[in-house]
Amino acid sequence: MKRQQTEDIIKFLKNNIQPLEDNAHGLSYRASVYLTDGTFLPCVIFRNTKPVVNLAIRRFKEEQTGKGIFSRSSGFGYYEIVKTFVAHGNCINDYDIDRVEKSRFALPLDIQKQIRGETTMGWTGFATKMKDGKYFGFGTTFHWEFFQMPDGCSADDIGEIISHSYVLKTGELRNHKVPFFEHHTDDYKDAVIHRERPFFECYIDNI
Repeated sequence: MKRQQTEDIIKFLKNNIQPLEDNAHGLSYRASVYLTDGTFLPCVIFRNTKPVVNLAIRRFKEEQTGKGIFSRSSGFGYYEIVKTFVAHGNCINDYDIDRVEKSRFALPLDIQKQIRGETTMGWTGFATKMKDGKYFGFGTTFHWEFFQMPDGCSADDIGEIISHSYVLKTGELRNHKVPFFEHHTDDYKDAVIHRERPFFECYIDNI
């Protein structure tokens, strides 16, 4: 298969991936990639360079002038904010990519929008009803971009979300009290929870 150039990657993403949008990063496209050495990365987010560069410039200026959050708490605000942008996170270069594919770990946007708020502070638990009628439990502390999938399943197999729920090893669906104040109810130890997955980022100027 012919290696995809940057223009091919952008075309594939725009034609095949429904983007997420947020104030900090603009449009984000979730995919899987093969690198030129054959390494497979199942969870990669493609983003335009401009929003994050503009954010960095603004935050640098805030910290330099004493208006940022880090300078007030530690006195080392400028150093800390530069460190956050240049020495943090997982990044790959577009020129190291051989080809891009859809990721089976990215929840479709219409499915993801069905998840209703935190179950308790710092934790969101929910269940999925798959198109074949089976239930699976999921949960995350913060990241929503990608989730581990049950064996033999992909995110496209999800039919609907049941918020604030979990699923026992037996496949039985249970509901959380909202909010609950301990992560372990009487039988929570018997729940199977598919957690959020780590991911890489790839920034491209013209995406």
